[in-house]
Amino acid sequence: MKWLAVAIALIFAQSIDRFVEAAEVDVQLVLAIDVSSSVSWDEYGLQMQGVAAAFRDELVIDAIQSGPMGRISVAVTQWAGLGQQKTVMSWRVISGPEEAAALADDLGLISRAFPYGGTAIAEALDHAYALFSRDGNISQRQVIDISGDGKVSIGPSPDATRNRIVNKGVIINGLPILDSAKDLEIYYQDHVIGGIGAFIEIAATFEDFSRAIAEKLAREIRSTWQGV
Repeated sequence: MKWLAVAIALIFAQSIDRFVEAAEVDVQLVLAIDVSSSVSWDEYGLQMQGVAAAFRDELVIDAIQSGPMGRISVAVTQWAGLGQQKTVMSWRVISGPEEAAALADDLGLISRAFPYGGTAIAEALDHAYALFSRDGNISQRQVIDISGDGKVSIGPSPDATRNRIVNKGVIINGLPILDSAKDLEIYYQDHVIGGIGAFIEIAATFEDFSRAIAEKLAREIRSTWQGV
């Protein structure tokens, strides 16, 4: 029976580790990045480099450290068509420039999850929402930050999915990239974003993505305690 006692001790120790690692954070944030066929490889690079640069930006670092807890929890997904959603970075707690820089460095090493595919926004939102149940941290605010350069091309309109997720208390913010769809801002406003204080930050082009994502992250992180 000695082996049983050892096994129980290991399970107990692992449970304690998970408890110790859990933290109360200001916001749990899922970044959902579009890698559908409309996104070229250069544009994919601009998105990932933009997200990485945002976590090195003093605007974002200051927003994180200014919160009541002074830390946030972040996960990153990539999405395209039906069945094409992948978590490319599991939950990480960020509380200062060192952790943010480490996250940025890791983002720069992430390969594109799907080389092509349609634009299935509803499935992307469902996948992003499911990630909250896998985060050992807790917060008063859960946010999905979805970016993309097009409207739904496959699967249902995101309205019903958006409404179901928002009714669970989650906020969905959008970053439409207007390269090929100049009315995408209106589409995101009407069909994608939702929840208390939900907002859109526009990127006029993929080259503008870096600026847009930094300003968007700072705003949605600060919204946690400023009630924006």
